Amino acid sequence: MANVLVLIQSEGGQPTKPTLSLLTLARRLGEPSAVVFGAEVDLEMLGRYGASTVYQFEGAEYADYLVTPKAQALTALVADTRPVAMLVTSTDEGREIAARVALRSGSGFVHDAVDVLAGDAGPTTVQSVFAGNYTVTSRFEAGPAVIAVRPNAVEPAEAATPVVATVQPFRHVVSETATLARIVDTRVKASGSSRPELGGAAIVVSGGRGTGGDFTPIEEFADALGGAVGASRAAVDAGWYPHRFQVGQTGTTVSAQLYVAAGISGAIQHRAGMQTSKTIIAVNTDPDAPIFDLVDFGVVGDLKVVLPQATAEANGRRA
Repeated sequence: MANVLVLIQSEGGQPTKPTLSLLTLARRLGEPSAVVFGAEVDLEMLGRYGASTVYQFEGAEYADYLVTPKAQALTALVADTRPVAMLVTSTDEGREIAARVALRSGSGFVHDAVDVLAGDAGPTTVQSVFAGNYTVTSRFEAGPAVIAVRPNAVEPAEAATPVVATVQPFRHVVSETATLARIVDTRVKASGSSRPELGGAAIVVSGGRGTGGDFTPIEEFADALGGAVGASRAAVDAGWYPHRFQVGQTGTTVSAQLYVAAGISGAIQHRAGMQTSKTIIAVNTDPDAPIFDLVDFGVVGDLKVVLPQATAEANGRRA
């Protein structure tokens, strides 16, 4: 069976949900092999998602420097194992690593894929481009397919038959130039809440002009669902919510499993940032709002009435 490399991101040794989505996609193409930088990894969980081999890179050069050491190591691993594809999560770091590996390997590279399929001629990818107006299907002409997948584009699913994951250390000596820039300090900006990060959240509740500047119903419903809070450009430009929470073409692009747009009309700028979400729900007082052309479920009503009822129901069911 064809080998598929999957770059693992973890938190406290636990693979992240987007990483588990990559393993789910990798099983469509062949047999997943996990790639880990660092010592901590949950082998039992990786085995449940079908990764029998875990290639492990250990060393300060992978933690204390920028992406070049990782890109060099992965390039060597690709040359040694000859996979049919390499999958990474489409984060800032993931895209940069993937692009460097593709260039060094003479491979094709696709970023922000929302789906990966097995084809007769090899892997094919699906992208949503040009503000979501077009869906592009691509296949690879040369080298192993290097694919950066948008977080939460696919819901993770465990393998039908779990396997026993075993670690296989892989040693690579990085070049001197790869360690010329050293990371001396990293600080995570405090978010002030326990909500998930917007870009990688599986559930997002966003508010727009219809909030009138009061995001309390949005935040309470998001908390009831365990989701992140987003905002439209109109709400951000009005100063009602910080810019880092903007969803849209000029903000954050999300591919949530559930996206709730409350008080958002559905301008193309906003739709471009969320329309690849799996299930979309809209709440708006205007029955002719463009957002209703996109949704799976729509509620014509005042978000300040609808969302508190939904929040109470969600909290009641969770209790």
